[in-house]
Amino acid sequence: MANSCRASQQEVLSMVIAGIPCTMPAIWIGLIVIFLIVEGLTAGLVTIWFAVGALAALIAAMFHAPLWLQLVWFFAVSIAAFAVTRPLVKKYINSRTQPTNADMLIGQECLVTEDIDNLAGRGAVSVGGKVWTARAQTDAPIPAGTAAIVLRIEGVKLIVTPACVTAGAKE
Repeated sequence: MANSCRASQQEVLSMVIAGIPCTMPAIWIGLIVIFLIVEGLTAGLVTIWFAVGALAALIAAMFHAPLWLQLVWFFAVSIAAFAVTRPLVKKYINSRTQPTNADMLIGQECLVTEDIDNLAGRGAVSVGGKVWTARAQTDAPIPAGTAAIVLRIEGVKLIVTPACVTAGAKE
């Protein structure tokens, strides 16, 4: 009786794919290979979690676990691998972001080319050979010809403060 039960389990764990008989370990190995190939072809970590899950399911299949248990191992380990490693990977991958050209203007000295008046909604500065719309950090007007420092960028406007205010604050 034990042998007939074992034989029926083996029949359940083997399939015929495109006329080729396959056992579950072969299927899990095939999935691992597919997941790793897809992972190698993509820029970010996309399928590595599933490759780890398929490895766990392969181990279960090698011990003749039923198909439902192999699937449970596959999904549980894939989800656990994703949950544990994704935040760490995201931290290291996103820590290498480079500022855009506009972000490089922050902290640069610029020359006010048009009086900056927040209340009137006008003003411009020249920095890096380009003219930008500008607003003052405070509502105090900044006259044309004044040296200023770029504090931040809001949309397409540079937020500036007079250079003498910044220099005085540092001292």
